[in-house]
Amino acid sequence: MSDLFFDDGDGIVNVGIESFIEPIRSKNVPVTDVDWKPYPGVDDELIDGLTELGEHEPKIRDANERAANRLVEARPIWRDIQNARTALDLEGMTLCHAGPPVTWDNMSGPQRGAVIGAIQYEGWADGKEAARIKAASGDVSFVPCHDRSAVGPMAGIISPSMALAVVENEAYGNTAYSNLNEGLGEVLRFGAYTSDVLENLEWMEQELAPVLKQAVAAHDGIDLKLLSSKALQMGDEVHNRNVAGTALLVRELAPTIATLDEDPHRIEKILSFIGNNEHFFLNLSMAACKSATDAAANVPWSTVLTAMARNGTEFGIRISGLGDEWFTTPAKVVDGLYFSDYSKQDASPDIGDSSIAETSGVGGFAMAGSPAITQFVGGHPQEALGYTKQMYEITITENTNYALPPLNFRGTPTGIDLTQVIETGIQPIINTGIAHKEPGIGQIGAGIGRAPRECFLTAMQAYCNAYRNETVPVEVSEQ
Repeated sequence: MSDLFFDDGDGIVNVGIESFIEPIRSKNVPVTDVDWKPYPGVDDELIDGLTELGEHEPKIRDANERAANRLVEARPIWRDIQNARTALDLEGMTLCHAGPPVTWDNMSGPQRGAVIGAIQYEGWADGKEAARIKAASGDVSFVPCHDRSAVGPMAGIISPSMALAVVENEAYGNTAYSNLNEGLGEVLRFGAYTSDVLENLEWMEQELAPVLKQAVAAHDGIDLKLLSSKALQMGDEVHNRNVAGTALLVRELAPTIATLDEDPHRIEKILSFIGNNEHFFLNLSMAACKSATDAAANVPWSTVLTAMARNGTEFGIRISGLGDEWFTTPAKVVDGLYFSDYSKQDASPDIGDSSIAETSGVGGFAMAGSPAITQFVGGHPQEALGYTKQMYEITITENTNYALPPLNFRGTPTGIDLTQVIETGIQPIINTGIAHKEPGIGQIGAGIGRAPRECFLTAMQAYCNAYRNETVPVEVSEQ
Protein backbone atom coordinates (compact mmCIF):
# COMPACT_ATOMS: atom_id res chain seq x y z
CA MET A 1 0.00 0.00 0.00
CA SER A 2 1.22 3.53 -0.71
CA ASP A 3 1.99 5.80 2.21
CA LEU A 4 0.26 8.55 0.25
CA PHE A 5 -3.07 6.72 0.68
CA PHE A 6 -3.01 7.64 4.37
CA ASP A 7 -1.77 11.24 4.13
CA ASP A 8 -5.23 12.79 4.53
CA GLY A 9 -8.13 12.15 6.88
CA ASP A 10 -8.47 11.43 10.58
CA GLY A 11 -7.76 7.72 10.53
CA ILE A 12 -9.17 4.32 9.73
CA VAL A 13 -12.15 2.41 11.09
CA ASN A 14 -11.44 -1.33 11.17
CA VAL A 15 -14.46 -3.66 11.06
CA GLY A 16 -12.48 -6.73 10.09
CA ILE A 17 -9.97 -9.05 11.71
CA GLU A 18 -7.55 -7.03 13.81
CA SER A 19 -4.43 -8.61 12.27
CA PHE A 20 -5.42 -7.23 8.87
CA ILE A 21 -4.96 -3.67 10.08
CA GLU A 22 -1.61 -4.08 11.84
CA PRO A 23 0.53 -2.95 8.85
CA ILE A 24 -1.49 0.27 8.77
CA ARG A 25 -1.35 0.74 12.52
CA SER A 26 2.45 0.32 12.39
CA LYS A 27 2.63 3.50 10.28
CA ASN A 28 1.09 5.46 13.17
CA VAL A 29 -2.21 5.87 11.35
CA PRO A 30 -5.07 6.31 13.90
CA VAL A 31 -7.19 3.14 13.86
CA THR A 32 -10.53 2.55 15.56
CA ASP A 33 -11.51 -1.10 15.97
CA VAL A 34 -15.22 -1.84 15.78
CA ASP A 35 -16.55 -5.11 17.17
CA TRP A 36 -18.96 -5.93 14.33
CA LYS A 37 -20.13 -9.15 12.78
CA PRO A 38 -22.45 -9.69 9.81
CA TYR A 39 -26.07 -10.20 10.80
CA PRO A 40 -26.42 -13.98 11.21
CA GLY A 41 -28.42 -15.63 8.46
CA VAL A 42 -28.82 -12.43 6.41
CA ASP A 43 -28.09 -13.15 2.76
CA ASP A 44 -27.39 -10.72 -0.07
CA GLU A 45 -31.03 -10.60 -1.16
CA LEU A 46 -32.18 -9.55 2.30
CA ILE A 47 -29.38 -7.00 2.61
CA ASP A 48 -30.50 -5.47 -0.69
CA GLY A 49 -34.09 -5.34 0.54
CA LEU A 50 -33.14 -3.71 3.83
CA THR A 51 -30.99 -1.19 1.99
CA GLU A 52 -33.86 -0.20 -0.30
CA LEU A 53 -36.13 0.24 2.72
CA GLY A 54 -33.73 2.74 4.23
CA GLU A 55 -35.37 5.69 2.51
CA HIS A 56 -38.70 4.72 4.08
CA GLU A 57 -37.32 4.74 7.63
CA PRO A 58 -39.55 7.67 8.76
CA LYS A 59 -42.70 5.81 7.64
CA ILE A 60 -41.60 2.65 9.39
CA ARG A 61 -40.71 4.50 12.58
CA ASP A 62 -44.06 6.29 12.68
CA ALA A 63 -45.97 3.07 12.00
CA ASN A 64 -44.08 1.27 14.76
CA GLU A 65 -44.82 4.02 17.23
CA ARG A 66 -48.53 3.76 16.42
CA ALA A 67 -48.54 -0.02 16.81
CA ALA A 68 -46.52 0.04 20.03
CA ASN A 69 -48.72 2.78 21.48
CA ARG A 70 -51.75 0.57 20.91
CA LEU A 71 -50.10 -2.11 23.03
CA VAL A 72 -49.51 0.41 25.81
CA GLU A 73 -52.90 2.10 25.58
CA ALA A 74 -54.95 -1.12 25.56
CA ARG A 75 -57.58 -1.35 28.32
CA PRO A 76 -58.59 -5.02 28.65
CA ILE A 77 -61.78 -5.55 30.66
CA TRP A 78 -63.13 -9.03 31.45
CA ARG A 79 -66.75 -8.55 30.41
CA ASP A 80 -68.44 -11.91 30.23
CA ILE A 81 -68.37 -15.68 29.99
CA GLN A 82 -69.66 -17.09 26.71
CA ASN A 83 -70.00 -20.45 25.03
CA ALA A 84 -67.18 -21.04 22.53
CA ARG A 85 -69.56 -22.20 19.80
CA THR A 86 -71.23 -18.79 19.82
CA ALA A 87 -68.25 -16.60 20.66
CA LEU A 88 -65.87 -18.09 18.09
CA ASP A 89 -68.44 -19.24 15.51
CA LEU A 90 -67.36 -22.88 15.79
CA GLU A 91 -69.63 -24.67 13.34
CA GLY A 92 -69.86 -28.45 13.21
CA MET A 93 -66.85 -30.39 14.47
CA THR A 94 -64.35 -27.54 14.69
CA LEU A 95 -61.57 -27.28 17.25
CA CYS A 96 -59.27 -24.34 17.87
CA HIS A 97 -55.65 -25.04 18.79
CA ALA A 98 -52.55 -23.17 19.95
CA GLY A 99 -49.92 -21.99 17.51
CA PRO A 100 -49.85 -21.57 13.74
CA PRO A 101 -51.94 -23.85 11.46
CA VAL A 102 -51.30 -27.58 11.82
CA THR A 103 -52.91 -30.80 10.61
CA TRP A 104 -53.64 -33.92 12.65
CA ASP A 105 -50.82 -35.77 10.89
CA ASN A 106 -48.29 -33.15 11.98
CA MET A 107 -49.56 -32.47 15.50
CA SER A 108 -47.31 -32.96 18.50
CA GLY A 109 -48.09 -35.59 21.13
CA PRO A 110 -49.66 -33.28 23.74
CA GLN A 111 -51.79 -31.50 21.14
CA ARG A 112 -53.02 -34.82 19.80
CA GLY A 113 -53.86 -35.91 23.33
CA ALA A 114 -55.86 -32.73 23.93
CA VAL A 115 -57.74 -33.26 20.65
CA ILE A 116 -58.60 -36.84 21.69
CA GLY A 117 -59.93 -35.51 24.97
CA ALA A 118 -61.92 -32.68 23.36
CA ILE A 119 -63.58 -35.05 20.85
CA GLN A 120 -64.75 -37.27 23.71
CA TYR A 121 -65.85 -34.25 25.75
CA GLU A 122 -67.98 -33.05 22.84
CA GLY A 123 -69.48 -36.54 22.33
CA TRP A 124 -68.20 -36.82 18.76
CA ALA A 125 -66.71 -40.23 19.58
CA ASP A 126 -66.91 -42.70 22.45
CA GLY A 127 -63.51 -43.68 23.86
CA LYS A 128 -59.96 -42.66 23.04
CA GLU A 129 -59.47 -45.02 20.09
CA ALA A 130 -62.68 -43.89 18.42
CA ALA A 131 -61.66 -40.27 19.10
CA ARG A 132 -58.27 -40.86 17.50
CA ILE A 133 -59.93 -42.33 14.41
CA LYS A 134 -62.35 -39.40 14.25
CA ALA A 135 -59.49 -36.89 14.48
CA ALA A 136 -57.65 -38.57 11.60
CA SER A 137 -60.76 -39.00 9.43
CA GLY A 138 -60.91 -35.44 8.13
CA ASP A 139 -64.31 -34.85 9.76
CA VAL A 140 -62.78 -32.54 12.38
CA SER A 141 -61.58 -29.09 11.32
CA PHE A 142 -58.58 -27.54 13.07
CA VAL A 143 -58.24 -23.75 13.32
CA PRO A 144 -55.60 -21.68 15.14
CA CYS A 145 -57.02 -19.91 18.19
CA HIS A 146 -55.34 -16.74 16.92
CA ASP A 147 -57.50 -16.84 13.78
CA ARG A 148 -60.60 -16.41 15.98
CA SER A 149 -59.14 -13.68 18.26
CA ALA A 150 -58.54 -16.30 20.94
CA VAL A 151 -55.60 -17.83 22.78
CA GLY A 152 -55.11 -21.06 24.71
CA PRO A 153 -52.20 -22.21 26.89
CA MET A 154 -50.06 -25.23 25.93
CA ALA A 155 -52.09 -27.44 23.51
CA GLY A 156 -54.63 -24.62 23.49
CA ILE A 157 -57.57 -26.76 22.42
CA ILE A 158 -60.92 -24.93 22.52
CA SER A 159 -64.02 -26.95 21.64
CA PRO A 160 -67.56 -25.65 21.00
CA SER A 161 -69.01 -26.50 24.43
CA MET A 162 -66.25 -24.86 26.46
CA ALA A 163 -66.78 -21.65 28.38
CA LEU A 164 -64.63 -18.71 27.35
CA ALA A 165 -63.61 -15.51 29.09
CA VAL A 166 -64.63 -12.53 26.96
CA VAL A 167 -62.19 -9.62 27.22
CA GLU A 168 -63.00 -6.27 25.66
CA ASN A 169 -60.27 -3.79 24.82
CA GLU A 170 -62.08 -0.59 25.78
CA ALA A 171 -59.44 1.60 24.17
CA TYR A 172 -59.95 0.19 20.67
CA GLY A 173 -63.22 -1.73 20.80
CA ASN A 174 -61.91 -5.19 19.84
CA THR A 175 -62.58 -8.39 21.78
CA ALA A 176 -60.36 -11.37 22.64
CA TYR A 177 -61.11 -14.75 24.21
CA SER A 178 -59.50 -17.52 26.20
CA ASN A 179 -60.69 -20.73 27.78
CA LEU A 180 -60.70 -21.05 31.58
CA ASN A 181 -57.75 -22.56 33.43
CA GLU A 182 -58.40 -26.17 34.42
CA GLY A 183 -56.09 -26.22 37.41
CA LEU A 184 -52.90 -28.18 37.99
CA GLY A 185 -51.95 -31.81 37.55
CA GLU A 186 -53.56 -33.98 34.88
CA VAL A 187 -55.29 -31.52 32.52
CA LEU A 188 -56.32 -31.26 28.87
CA ARG A 189 -53.91 -28.44 28.03
CA PHE A 190 -50.97 -30.81 28.60
CA GLY A 191 -52.59 -33.55 26.52
CA ALA A 192 -54.28 -35.60 29.26
CA TYR A 193 -57.70 -37.11 28.43
CA THR A 194 -58.66 -39.39 31.33
CA SER A 195 -62.22 -39.55 32.64
CA ASP A 196 -61.21 -37.20 35.48
CA VAL A 197 -60.05 -34.60 32.95
CA LEU A 198 -63.32 -34.82 31.02
CA GLU A 199 -65.41 -34.66 34.21
CA ASN A 200 -63.52 -31.54 35.28
CA LEU A 201 -64.22 -29.87 31.92
CA GLU A 202 -67.90 -30.71 32.26
CA TRP A 203 -67.97 -29.26 35.79
CA MET A 204 -66.31 -26.08 34.56
CA GLU A 205 -68.88 -25.73 31.78
CA GLN A 206 -71.97 -26.46 33.87
CA GLU A 207 -71.05 -25.24 37.36
CA LEU A 208 -68.11 -22.83 37.30
CA ALA A 209 -68.91 -20.80 34.19
CA PRO A 210 -72.48 -19.73 35.15
CA VAL A 211 -71.31 -18.48 38.55
CA LEU A 212 -68.39 -16.56 37.07
CA LYS A 213 -70.73 -15.05 34.50
CA GLN A 214 -72.97 -13.71 37.26
CA ALA A 215 -70.06 -12.40 39.29
CA VAL A 216 -68.42 -10.59 36.37
CA ALA A 217 -71.76 -9.04 35.39
CA ALA A 218 -72.31 -7.84 38.97
CA HIS A 219 -68.93 -6.09 38.83
CA ASP A 220 -69.69 -4.56 35.43
CA GLY A 221 -66.42 -6.05 34.27
CA ILE A 222 -63.00 -6.72 35.81
CA ASP A 223 -60.09 -4.42 34.92
CA LEU A 224 -57.39 -6.92 33.94
CA LYS A 225 -54.82 -4.23 33.19
CA LEU A 226 -55.09 -2.94 36.75
CA LEU A 227 -54.80 -6.44 38.21
CA SER A 228 -51.80 -7.24 36.00
CA SER A 229 -50.09 -3.99 36.97
CA LYS A 230 -50.50 -4.77 40.66
CA ALA A 231 -49.43 -8.38 40.17
CA LEU A 232 -46.23 -7.33 38.38
CA GLN A 233 -45.28 -5.16 41.35
CA MET A 234 -45.99 -8.10 43.67
CA GLY A 235 -43.56 -10.48 41.98
CA ASP A 236 -45.55 -12.00 39.09
CA GLU A 237 -44.59 -11.77 35.44
CA VAL A 238 -48.14 -12.94 34.45
CA HIS A 239 -47.01 -15.85 32.34
CA ASN A 240 -45.47 -18.63 34.42
CA ARG A 241 -46.02 -16.93 37.78
CA ASN A 242 -49.58 -15.82 38.56
CA VAL A 243 -49.65 -16.16 42.33
CA ALA A 244 -50.38 -12.49 42.98
CA GLY A 245 -52.69 -12.14 39.97
CA THR A 246 -54.88 -15.03 41.07
CA ALA A 247 -54.93 -13.78 44.68
CA LEU A 248 -55.99 -10.31 43.52
CA LEU A 249 -58.69 -11.83 41.33
CA VAL A 250 -60.05 -13.92 44.22
CA ARG A 251 -60.01 -10.82 46.42
CA GLU A 252 -62.05 -9.03 43.76
CA LEU A 253 -64.58 -11.76 43.03
CA ALA A 254 -64.99 -13.74 46.25
CA PRO A 255 -67.26 -11.30 48.12
CA THR A 256 -69.61 -11.14 45.14
CA ILE A 257 -69.60 -14.91 44.52
CA ALA A 258 -70.32 -15.52 48.20
CA THR A 259 -73.51 -13.43 48.03
CA LEU A 260 -74.98 -15.10 44.93
CA ASP A 261 -78.23 -17.03 45.31
CA GLU A 262 -76.58 -20.40 44.78
CA ASP A 263 -76.09 -23.64 46.69
CA PRO A 264 -73.47 -22.91 49.41
CA HIS A 265 -71.64 -26.16 48.66
CA ARG A 266 -71.37 -25.15 45.01
CA ILE A 267 -70.00 -21.73 45.98
CA GLU A 268 -67.53 -23.32 48.36
CA LYS A 269 -66.21 -25.68 45.68
CA ILE A 270 -65.84 -22.85 43.15
CA LEU A 271 -63.96 -20.57 45.54
CA SER A 272 -61.71 -23.45 46.59
CA PHE A 273 -61.04 -24.36 42.96
CA ILE A 274 -59.96 -20.83 42.03
CA GLY A 275 -58.13 -20.18 45.26
CA ASN A 276 -56.12 -23.39 45.07
CA ASN A 277 -55.13 -22.87 41.43
CA GLU A 278 -52.31 -20.33 41.30
CA HIS A 279 -52.48 -20.32 37.48
CA PHE A 280 -56.16 -19.35 37.19
CA PHE A 281 -55.22 -15.78 36.25
CA LEU A 282 -53.00 -17.00 33.39
CA ASN A 283 -55.77 -17.51 30.84
CA LEU A 284 -57.31 -14.15 31.66
CA SER A 285 -53.98 -12.36 31.32
CA MET A 286 -53.46 -14.12 27.99
CA ALA A 287 -56.79 -12.84 26.67
CA ALA A 288 -55.88 -9.37 27.93
CA CYS A 289 -52.58 -9.53 26.03
CA LYS A 290 -54.33 -10.82 22.92
CA SER A 291 -56.77 -7.90 23.00
CA ALA A 292 -53.77 -5.55 22.98
CA THR A 293 -51.83 -7.27 20.18
CA ASP A 294 -54.91 -7.53 17.97
CA ALA A 295 -55.36 -3.77 18.30
CA ALA A 296 -51.76 -3.33 17.16
CA ALA A 297 -52.26 -5.51 14.08
CA ASN A 298 -52.68 -4.35 10.49
CA VAL A 299 -50.77 -1.08 10.75
CA PRO A 300 -49.22 -0.52 7.30
CA TRP A 301 -45.42 -0.27 7.35
CA SER A 302 -45.16 -1.51 10.94
CA THR A 303 -42.57 -4.17 11.78
CA VAL A 304 -43.98 -4.79 15.27
CA LEU A 305 -44.82 -8.40 16.17
CA THR A 306 -48.47 -9.14 16.92
CA ALA A 307 -48.14 -12.87 17.68
CA MET A 308 -45.60 -15.45 18.76
CA ALA A 309 -47.18 -18.89 19.07
CA ARG A 310 -46.18 -22.56 19.11
CA ASN A 311 -48.08 -25.78 18.48
CA GLY A 312 -45.40 -28.27 19.49
CA THR A 313 -44.46 -28.73 15.83
CA GLU A 314 -43.80 -25.21 14.56
CA PHE A 315 -43.06 -21.81 16.04
CA GLY A 316 -44.84 -18.96 14.26
CA ILE A 317 -44.91 -15.17 14.29
CA ARG A 318 -47.12 -12.47 12.80
CA ILE A 319 -46.09 -8.94 11.86
CA SER A 320 -48.41 -5.93 12.11
CA GLY A 321 -47.67 -4.64 8.60
CA LEU A 322 -48.13 -8.10 7.04
CA GLY A 323 -51.61 -8.83 8.37
CA ASP A 324 -52.54 -12.37 9.40
CA GLU A 325 -49.75 -14.19 7.53
CA TRP A 326 -47.79 -16.74 9.59
CA PHE A 327 -44.02 -17.12 9.34
CA THR A 328 -42.95 -20.43 10.80
CA THR A 329 -39.99 -22.65 11.59
CA PRO A 330 -39.70 -25.95 13.47
CA ALA A 331 -40.28 -25.58 17.21
CA LYS A 332 -37.38 -26.41 19.50
CA VAL A 333 -37.25 -28.19 22.86
CA VAL A 334 -36.87 -25.71 25.72
CA ASP A 335 -34.01 -25.90 28.19
CA GLY A 336 -35.30 -25.88 31.73
CA LEU A 337 -35.85 -27.51 35.07
CA TYR A 338 -37.49 -30.94 34.85
CA PHE A 339 -39.57 -32.74 37.42
CA SER A 340 -38.03 -35.86 38.93
CA ASP A 341 -37.92 -38.86 36.57
CA TYR A 342 -37.99 -36.64 33.45
CA SER A 343 -35.34 -35.04 31.24
CA LYS A 344 -35.01 -33.06 28.02
CA GLN A 345 -35.30 -36.31 26.05
CA ASP A 346 -38.90 -36.65 27.31
CA ALA A 347 -39.95 -33.14 26.30
CA SER A 348 -42.24 -31.98 23.54
CA PRO A 349 -40.95 -29.11 21.42
CA ASP A 350 -42.17 -25.69 22.53
CA ILE A 351 -45.97 -25.40 22.64
CA GLY A 352 -48.72 -22.90 23.49
CA ASP A 353 -50.21 -19.49 22.83
CA SER A 354 -49.04 -18.17 26.20
CA SER A 355 -46.10 -16.43 24.50
CA ILE A 356 -48.68 -13.76 23.71
CA ALA A 357 -47.46 -12.45 27.08
CA GLU A 358 -43.98 -11.73 25.75
CA THR A 359 -45.44 -10.40 22.49
CA SER A 360 -47.28 -7.73 24.48
CA GLY A 361 -44.38 -6.91 26.83
CA VAL A 362 -44.82 -9.09 29.93
CA GLY A 363 -43.88 -12.69 30.76
CA GLY A 364 -40.19 -13.18 30.03
CA PHE A 365 -39.87 -9.49 29.17
CA ALA A 366 -40.92 -8.64 32.75
CA MET A 367 -38.72 -11.16 34.54
CA ALA A 368 -36.72 -8.40 36.21
CA GLY A 369 -39.73 -7.86 38.46
CA SER A 370 -40.20 -11.57 39.16
CA PRO A 371 -36.98 -12.99 40.62
CA ALA A 372 -38.89 -15.88 42.21
CA ILE A 373 -39.78 -17.23 38.76
CA THR A 374 -36.19 -18.38 38.33
CA GLN A 375 -36.82 -21.07 40.94
CA PHE A 376 -39.42 -22.52 38.56
CA VAL A 377 -37.83 -22.03 35.12
CA GLY A 378 -34.14 -22.09 36.03
CA GLY A 379 -31.37 -19.53 36.41
CA HIS A 380 -30.98 -16.97 39.16
CA PRO A 381 -32.41 -13.49 39.93
CA GLN A 382 -29.52 -11.61 38.33
CA GLU A 383 -30.19 -13.40 35.04
CA ALA A 384 -33.85 -12.35 35.24
CA LEU A 385 -32.71 -8.72 35.36
CA GLY A 386 -30.44 -9.34 32.39
CA TYR A 387 -33.21 -10.84 30.26
CA THR A 388 -35.45 -7.81 30.71
CA LYS A 389 -32.65 -5.33 30.10
CA GLN A 390 -31.71 -7.12 26.88
CA MET A 391 -35.29 -6.98 25.59
CA TYR A 392 -35.19 -3.16 25.61
CA GLU A 393 -32.76 -3.47 22.69
CA ILE A 394 -35.36 -5.07 20.40
CA THR A 395 -38.51 -3.20 21.41
CA ILE A 396 -40.07 0.09 20.39
CA THR A 397 -41.26 1.53 23.68
CA GLU A 398 -41.79 0.97 27.40
CA ASN A 399 -45.13 0.30 29.05
CA THR A 400 -45.12 2.49 32.13
CA ASN A 401 -48.44 0.95 33.19
CA TYR A 402 -46.34 -2.14 33.97
CA ALA A 403 -43.59 -0.68 36.13
CA LEU A 404 -40.76 -2.88 37.41
CA PRO A 405 -39.56 -2.01 40.95
CA PRO A 406 -36.05 -3.57 40.55
CA LEU A 407 -35.47 -1.27 37.55
CA ASN A 408 -36.53 1.88 39.42
CA PHE A 409 -40.08 1.39 38.12
CA ARG A 410 -39.04 1.46 34.49
CA GLY A 411 -41.81 0.23 32.19
CA THR A 412 -41.61 -3.20 30.60
CA PRO A 413 -39.98 -3.42 27.13
CA THR A 414 -42.90 -3.43 24.70
CA GLY A 415 -43.41 -3.82 20.96
CA ILE A 416 -40.94 -6.34 19.52
CA ASP A 417 -39.40 -4.83 16.38
CA LEU A 418 -38.70 -7.37 13.63
CA THR A 419 -35.92 -5.19 12.21
CA GLN A 420 -34.13 -4.90 15.55
CA VAL A 421 -34.28 -8.66 16.05
CA ILE A 422 -32.59 -9.08 12.67
CA GLU A 423 -29.97 -6.37 13.18
CA THR A 424 -28.99 -7.12 16.79
CA GLY A 425 -29.19 -10.90 16.59
CA ILE A 426 -31.11 -10.86 19.89
CA GLN A 427 -33.92 -13.41 19.98
CA PRO A 428 -37.00 -12.66 22.12
CA ILE A 429 -36.98 -14.45 25.46
CA ILE A 430 -39.91 -16.69 26.43
CA ASN A 431 -40.42 -18.50 29.72
CA THR A 432 -42.78 -21.42 29.51
CA GLY A 433 -44.02 -24.73 30.80
CA ILE A 434 -42.73 -27.97 29.24
CA ALA A 435 -45.05 -30.82 28.23
CA HIS A 436 -44.14 -34.48 27.77
CA LYS A 437 -43.80 -35.44 24.12
CA GLU A 438 -46.28 -38.28 24.55
CA PRO A 439 -50.01 -37.49 24.84
CA GLY A 440 -51.70 -37.84 28.19
CA ILE A 441 -48.69 -37.54 30.50
CA GLY A 442 -48.80 -33.79 31.15
CA GLN A 443 -46.34 -31.19 32.37
CA ILE A 444 -42.81 -32.34 33.12
CA GLY A 445 -41.04 -29.06 33.78
CA ALA A 446 -40.59 -25.38 32.90
CA GLY A 447 -37.86 -23.35 31.32
CA ILE A 448 -36.60 -20.38 29.35
CA GLY A 449 -36.41 -20.39 25.56
CA ARG A 450 -35.70 -18.05 22.70
CA ALA A 451 -37.89 -17.43 19.69
CA PRO A 452 -36.14 -19.14 16.72
CA ARG A 453 -34.36 -16.68 14.46
CA GLU A 454 -35.30 -18.46 11.23
CA CYS A 455 -38.93 -17.31 11.17
CA PHE A 456 -37.80 -13.71 11.73
CA LEU A 457 -35.54 -13.90 8.70
CA THR A 458 -38.39 -15.24 6.58
CA ALA A 459 -40.73 -12.53 7.83
CA MET A 460 -38.15 -9.80 7.17
CA GLN A 461 -37.72 -10.97 3.58
CA ALA A 462 -41.51 -11.00 3.10
CA TYR A 463 -41.71 -7.49 4.53
CA CYS A 464 -38.99 -6.26 2.18
CA ASN A 465 -40.75 -7.82 -0.79
CA ALA A 466 -44.04 -6.16 0.19
CA TYR A 467 -42.76 -2.69 1.00
CA ARG A 468 -39.54 -2.08 -0.94
CA ASN A 469 -41.61 -0.64 -3.79
CA GLU A 470 -44.06 1.08 -1.41
CA THR A 471 -46.63 -1.62 -2.15
CA VAL A 472 -48.78 -2.12 0.94
CA PRO A 473 -50.33 -5.62 1.00
CA VAL A 474 -53.99 -5.39 0.03
CA GLU A 475 -55.12 -7.34 3.12
CA VAL A 476 -53.50 -4.81 5.45
CA SER A 477 -55.45 -1.66 6.16
CA GLU A 478 -55.24 0.92 8.93
CA GLN A 479 -57.71 0.28 11.76
